[in-house]
Amino acid sequence: MVGFGPWGRVVLGCLLCLGLSWGSPAIAAISSGDLSRQSVTEVTVSLGNSANEFKFEPSSLEFVPGKRYLLRLTNPSQLKHYFTAKDFADAIWSQKVEAGKVEIKGAVHELELKPGATAEWVFVPMKSGKYSLRCSIPGHTEAGMIGEIVIAGK
Repeated sequence: MVGFGPWGRVVLGCLLCLGLSWGSPAIAAISSGDLSRQSVTEVTVSLGNSANEFKFEPSSLEFVPGKRYLLRLTNPSQLKHYFTAKDFADAIWSQKVEAGKVEIKGAVHELELKPGATAEWVFVPMKSGKYSLRCSIPGHTEAGMIGEIVIAGK
């Protein structure tokens, strides 16, 4: 595979396992260079708010396959909240999650944000679909802390 670095080959292998074709935007992004060097589109999501309401703001997110994003998560409430979206996490390539002085690499399915916490998740969507988002703390989903994430195919 001339032109692909070692990580490009790993990501390409993962994409092929997901059943993506050479014509998909994700494959096009890889063939045009290193995914980790693309410019990022920043999206901010608040888990709750200062009034301690149980909601994601915004509750609807849309991403494009093959494009690199920085998802900035904040928790301005006085309660801890989870950003739980396992199926979404399985449909993306996570470059890293950074919180405080810790950087996590690899698959991430759920993030817990304590009051006042922030986290940054850098990823590239790979598989189109609609995915549910929720806070998995007992009672939070039922109180309305839900959302939807769409990876829109081209």
